[in-house]
Amino acid sequence: MGGPGKGQVAFVIKWLASVIQIFGYTATAFALTPWNIYLFLAGLIGWLVVGLLWNDRAIILIHLVAFGAMTVGLMS
Repeated sequence: MGGPGKGQVAFVIKWLASVIQIFGYTATAFALTPWNIYLFLAGLIGWLVVGLLWNDRAIILIHLVAFGAMTVGLMS
């Protein structure tokens, strides 16, 4: 009856975010700038959401810092 639970949603997001980040690493290897950064941003936002769903402060912190750093890097 109900929709997917929080655990199922987190499972899907973490795997999708991980695959997106792997594409980011691949784009970096092939010098596909700025696509690599966009992929990394999408992946880290996914992991940030997972951290929020899990209430995991370590995951939240590292991805907030990474988001800030990448955003500043894109603006410069």
